[in-house]
Amino acid sequence: MKSPLLSLPGAVPAEGVDEGVAAHYGDLFREQRALADGTGFVDLSHRGVVTVSGEDRLGWLHLLLTQHVSELPAGQATEALILSANGHIEHALYLVDDGETVWAHVEPGTQEALVAYLESMKFFYRVEVADRTADVAVVHLPAGSITEAPEGAVVRETPYGRDLFLPRADLEAYAAQAGPPAGLLAYEALRVEQHRPRLGFETDHRTIPHELGWIGSAVHLQKGCYRGQETVARVQNLGKPPRRLVFLHLDGSEVHLPVPGTEIRLADDGADGRKVGFVTTSVRHHELGPVALALVKRNVPVDARLVAGDTAAAQETVVEP
Repeated sequence: MKSPLLSLPGAVPAEGVDEGVAAHYGDLFREQRALADGTGFVDLSHRGVVTVSGEDRLGWLHLLLTQHVSELPAGQATEALILSANGHIEHALYLVDDGETVWAHVEPGTQEALVAYLESMKFFYRVEVADRTADVAVVHLPAGSITEAPEGAVVRETPYGRDLFLPRADLEAYAAQAGPPAGLLAYEALRVEQHRPRLGFETDHRTIPHELGWIGSAVHLQKGCYRGQETVARVQNLGKPPRRLVFLHLDGSEVHLPVPGTEIRLADDGADGRKVGFVTTSVRHHELGPVALALVKRNVPVDARLVAGDTAAAQETVVEP
């Protein structure tokens, strides 16, 4: 869905899965600094919005999600995954319950498959699942923002800021009084700095939660009864994940960032060295310079010098080997 905020001065459309909102509004680093300072907002209206209502909603979701939500207090934000039978990540949900309805925003384009799966699992439970993407938009306010949420808006508050679920028809009016807009590239730069994985970026068809540090934040280890739980428990108790998420400081003298999918090698192995991982997200940060998230093999030494394509990279540990 194309956001009406693309008509704001300086708006440059995002591409790929984030098509429909602004990548930036003409000054990437200014927009990043504004968000870091707790001012402005980010248009996330391209994200899918799914609701679950009905008196059985929390108990029912508890059976399907990796997170413990059966007693989720109203207004408390959480995140959760849906896994395949083999424990691979299929969906990531960013949730809040308003006392009557669970609201979730999800990656653009994934809401239809998510709703279809949830509908298939309703059985005799008293729940109603709805795709609200057409009439509800998500807006992000950064941590420290003093901008007030409109009356009646559903608010999901996290350490990284507040996600607002607004009527899509009110998006332009809200933007006019919410402060300077920041594009998705600024939001992504702060996400990478915070080491937060994103479905479809840090994940592929075989990613398990342990590889990305989602244990705890999105996966509760003291609950069972969800699809893929056996894999989670087995890796947690008996083994280690095959890959691990790392944060990379990239050589700032390079003009171009290594694109997602760029192969990572050990620098000491030279140009013909074997592949040990790949870049998942790369950004230019207003303070740190060019940085990236990447998945590497678990046995890559934490102090190893890496090369992403032709770009030298120093790693910081996100997930312990």
